[in-house]
Amino acid sequence: MSLERVNPDGLAPAAGFSHAVTATGGRLVFLAGQTALDAEGRITGATLPEQFRRALGGLLAALRACGGGPERLARVTVYAVDVADYRAHAAELGRIWRELAGRDYPAMAVVGVVRLWDETALVELDGIAVLPD
Repeated sequence: MSLERVNPDGLAPAAGFSHAVTATGGRLVFLAGQTALDAEGRITGATLPEQFRRALGGLLAALRACGGGPERLARVTVYAVDVADYRAHAAELGRIWRELAGRDYPAMAVVGVVRLWDETALVELDGIAVLPD
């Protein structure tokens, strides 16, 4: 099973994401959206970076429970209630990503949304991973 990150010439430099990821062999894992919920179902963290750390941690915990690590992520979508705030914290969010998930970036998108399921959630992440058979 292999993942190949593809960043072709002629596209904007891929910083903190890959333009495409191909996967051969293996099994797909579809990771549900994760927010900053704690074990009791309460949103934790008042700031976007705090909530991003918790949400990414939850996504990676679900992936680990399936037998994979962050290097197996092929696709992640970030849903943000305030894209301007996300952009303003981009450097810090990048540091959090590298700390928790490393530098093997999946194909990613950030989508601005009006709100999330929990009204106090600022960010949600979902993903697709490919694990060896």
